[in-house]
Parts: sequence; structure tokens; C-alpha cells
Amino acid sequence: MFWTRILFLLLLTATAVAQPATAAAQLDTLRAEGYQALYNLDYETARRRFQKMIDLAPDHPAGPQCMAASLWIQQLNESWELKSTLYSDKAYKTEKTKADQRQVEEFRKWTRRAKQLAEARLKRNERDVEALYFLGAAEGLEAAFSAAVERKFMSALRTGSSAVDHHRKVLELSPEFYDAELTIGLQNYVIGSLPLPLKMLAGTVGVRGSKKRGLKELEHVAREGHTGRDVARVLLIDLYKREKRWDDAIATARELSEKYPRNYLFKLQLADAMALKVAAARKAKKPVNPAEERELFAIFELLLRDKTLAAQTRLFQFRRNETLRLLK
Repeated sequence: MFWTRILFLLLLTATAVAQPATAAAQLDTLRAEGYQALYNLDYETARRRFQKMIDLAPDHPAGPQCMAASLWIQQLNESWELKSTLYSDKAYKTEKTKADQRQVEEFRKWTRRAKQLAEARLKRNERDVEALYFLGAAEGLEAAFSAAVERKFMSALRTGSSAVDHHRKVLELSPEFYDAELTIGLQNYVIGSLPLPLKMLAGTVGVRGSKKRGLKELEHVAREGHTGRDVARVLLIDLYKREKRWDDAIATARELSEKYPRNYLFKLQLADAMALKVAAARKAKKPVNPAEERELFAIFELLLRDKTLAAQTRLFQFRRNETLRLLK
């Protein structure tokens, strides 16, 4: 399920809008407030901000793209795929394991609208950087949907490649538009990680990649990006764990959990990274930092004592029990 979880982040971000200075500032503020709420799992507040973006600039693709991203993130956050344990084959399953059809239809509506608005701008000016960016953003979300919901992986690969092509063009026209590196870096890492037969299959549609280059590009976005910084950091937590870079995963997860204190998923990611680090040290018969191990279980205890998270109690208990089994 790793790549399914990663794909939805292909294009989570939006950027400032090419409008008069006052409108651009308002839109950027609304976008920032919306994503602050979204990362704190407050979906309704996020969508109210994104709707205000649409009302303020109805002909710009930024608002529809943000709206589609919010629906997609909520759907996957609520699915068992995102909440499955990262270090065993056993998965925590919630009652809600299927996509909400109404949300799916809303998602399709907003991605379609974002693409239409971006394409209309490109007809007027094929070098419109923001239009190219948002067209790629909408395609990235569609690719994630094709892979995770419809299981149409070749379709997802083609659509994702189109998103990357548009974002490469963005960087040609505007080299400091670092957020566009997000899709490029992710594709590089994903394709570079595939077994040889799958790499060859991807090559038939002209897609190639490099794990090392992909990580560097994502790290660059995490340092220098505008709206893509936190998206890149979310991606990097899982990628660092795959590369056994435990300390980097812990530092990144800690940073996000402190920045977005109401997002319990970031706290679970932090606990996962710590558990994997401790397990790896024990397997290699290396010293384990007792303070780090205490902090690991303190995270679960704090989550279980948080009355605002009572609905997630079973999930937290499940993850704590899985951690105990891992560290036996």
C-alpha cells in the first residue's frame, strides 16, 4: 500500500495566483489558511477557505485544484490504507473502507474544472507558467485517483507523466518555481525504486527515474519550496524510512507534528519512525537510546489520553500493540 499512500501526494499543493497584487495577496492568505486547517484535519474549514478562493477568482484554477486536493486527502486519511501499520502485513480497518461516492463525484468535478480553467489560459498564452503548473497539478491528482481507487496503473502512469512534463516546462520557463520539482522528484524516486521488469514497462511509455535524484529533488522542495514544502516533508518521512534513514524520518515527522498539533497521523508517523529505528538497532545488536524508546510509548499514551481524539482510541491501541509486538 506504500505507493498508493504516496501517490495521493503527487500534487497536493497550489501556489500564489496571477491576479492584481491585492487579489493575489488575498488568495495566498486564503490558500495558506486552508492548508493550515487541512493539515490539522479540519476539512470543513479548509474547504470554506478554498471556496472563498473560487469566489474571489472564479476564472483561476487554484481554487478548484485546492478543493479537489482537500477531498482527496480526506478520503485517504479516512481509509484503512493510510491507517494500516507500516511494519507488518496486518492492517487496521475502519468501518469506512470504501470511497464516499459523493466525494468522488465532487473530486472529479473540481479536477475537471481546474483543468478546463488552466487549458483556457494556455490557449491565450502557451507560456503561462501558472496555468502549466495547475494543469499538471490537476493531472497529478487524477493519476493518484486512477492508481488508488480505480486500480488503473498504466493510466495513472501516463497521466502522471503528463503532469511531470508540464512541470518540467514550468521549470524551463521559471527555474525558481521550485514547487514544480515535487512531481518530478516523486516520479524519479518511484520509477527508480521499481523492479527491473516494471522499470522496463515504464520505459515503454518513456518514463525513467533515479531514486537518488528523486530524493535530492524532494529535499530541495522541502528546503526552498513555497507551498510545496510540507508536502515534500510528508513524502520524505516514508521515503527516509524506506531508505533506513531513521534519524531523518524522525526529525521530519517531529517537525510536522509540532507544526500541526491536531494531526494525529503525524504523531503516528513519528512513533513509527522511532519504533523502526529501535527495532533495527536491536536486530543489529546495537545500543538503544532508552529516552527515545520512552518517548515512543509516551506518544501513544498522550494520544490515548486526548479526549478530543476519543474516536481514534481503537486505532491508537492497535498501533501501540503492533509496536509492542515489533519490539519484543
